[in-house]
Amino acid sequence: MSLCARLLENAAERPDDVAIREKHRGVWREWTWSEYAGRVAAVAGGLRALGVGPGDRVAIHAENRPEWVIADLAVQGLGACTVGIYPTSPAAEVEYLLSHSEASVLIAEDEEQLDKALEVRDRLPLLRHVVVIDPRGVTADVPTFASLERDGSLAAYEESVEALDQDATAILVYTSGTTGPPKGAMISHANLVAAGRTSVVLGAQRGDEVLSYLPLCHVAERLISVIDGVWAGLVVNFGEGGPSFPQDLRDVQPTLFLGVPRVWEKMLATVEIRMADASRLKRLLYKACVRQGQRIAPRRMARGMTVADRVVLFLCEILVFRALREKLGMSRVRSAISGAAPIAPQVLEYLWAIGIPVREGYGQTENTAICTLTPEGDIRLGAVGTALPSVEVRIATDGEILTRSAGVFQGYLNDPVATKAAVDEEGWLHTGDVGELTEDGFLRITDRKKDIIITAGGKNISPSEIENSLKVSPYIREAVVIGDRRRYLTALIGIELDTVGNWASRRGLAYTTYADLSAKPEVHQLIDGVVQEVNENLAQVERVKRFTLITKELDHEDGELTATQKVKRRAMEQRFEQQIEAMYT
Repeated sequence: MSLCARLLENAAERPDDVAIREKHRGVWREWTWSEYAGRVAAVAGGLRALGVGPGDRVAIHAENRPEWVIADLAVQGLGACTVGIYPTSPAAEVEYLLSHSEASVLIAEDEEQLDKALEVRDRLPLLRHVVVIDPRGVTADVPTFASLERDGSLAAYEESVEALDQDATAILVYTSGTTGPPKGAMISHANLVAAGRTSVVLGAQRGDEVLSYLPLCHVAERLISVIDGVWAGLVVNFGEGGPSFPQDLRDVQPTLFLGVPRVWEKMLATVEIRMADASRLKRLLYKACVRQGQRIAPRRMARGMTVADRVVLFLCEILVFRALREKLGMSRVRSAISGAAPIAPQVLEYLWAIGIPVREGYGQTENTAICTLTPEGDIRLGAVGTALPSVEVRIATDGEILTRSAGVFQGYLNDPVATKAAVDEEGWLHTGDVGELTEDGFLRITDRKKDIIITAGGKNISPSEIENSLKVSPYIREAVVIGDRRRYLTALIGIELDTVGNWASRRGLAYTTYADLSAKPEVHQLIDGVVQEVNENLAQVERVKRFTLITKELDHEDGELTATQKVKRRAMEQRFEQQIEAMYT
């Protein structure tokens, strides 16, 4: 069995049901399962005509759109392997990924992505063809995605799908590269099926609505939009992305939603801005309802609400929460998950207070994103849940989290040393995360093994917990705690432009740029108040003694963030070395 075979099943069993929607110039259009499978088969035929066959690698460099998942399943159905490239990747990174993966075909989205490939193509002898999805403005003589769909039949695709080797590599997912060059994680057809079966066990239902918005080359979005989408029969919606994301979310009102911490934090910051500009009566009403929601939240998480609690929440729903969730795009959400990075407990508590039932999950590229999930009715803030069905989790003697399941990957492409370090002889994946496991099986992640700070006094400190506490504030976007082998902790902090800008405007504080706003003494004082408030809840050795406001928004192309928006800690320490040393002078 494979995802491609499941796609064909869906097309045969419910050909007229909606499978995909896309927002194009403000109008939503849709494709049925029959049309979905037909397009996949046609593209597979076009790729076959270009010489793509079993074992070949085809790269996709595009934003989220139907053509991405269609190409992905077409490639997999041919027995070839899909390689995803982040839309924000600069030309140098595109060259590295295409060279390392030995891709023979690249499917580029538009003129911008095509230019990156053409810039480095002379140094890529194995790259035989470049295909463009949107040819507007393109002057180079390259085939279009539409031309791929002219050939190929459903019967030919079915034949190649039947011949698939379940243990063959289906997709190649490159790690974020926080500490070095990205590594290509090889994930098999069997790995994908294991992840798909898990999604059904966890309650994903046919016809559930999801919004595809995280980069599709990230394993988390691949899990939702492709694996779960096909295996469970979800309706996958593709919005216009970017600034349109909040409106896309309101349009779709998904029933299932996976949010990275940044998305949930941004929702909280957005509400804070709106409430700051609201009338006095609305602010008082909002604060009163949130206060009641937070009071009841612990019992709500444990499904132990009293009759009085339900009456209070009913009133809060009518007065505030129902309209608030609709504006956030969360009015229909049945299952909401936070994953891909740690989230502050305070943010989760707020979401539960306003009626968004977010559960934390844990997984990574190397286990096809399946490991643990918080069970319904037993939400524990600070824990990432219990092992999913058929998944084993244990803690090594040095505190590292180990996991074993059918989702554990095949290894890193052309890197047997890293593969051996990642998966031991008994099949346990060494995650690189440090954590604790309770007697009843709840996992709590402390930090990345390599990020633990050891102070000059010999104290072990988890920087991510402190950073998450700081980022709870709607005024802080990024926080990087420094202190390894030093006498005390400091931090590099990046402000949230929208909320701090709104704060400044309401006080008549003029500014021109992000750098100008960050340099204002009043803004430094604002952030100092946040830091001191966080410090009050920390042990003496964990407190941030000094901080510096960085004067630029962190960027992937500048090497400060990974493509998944994770901070490259070592790169930050090098880039802001002078500012860091000044905090210890």
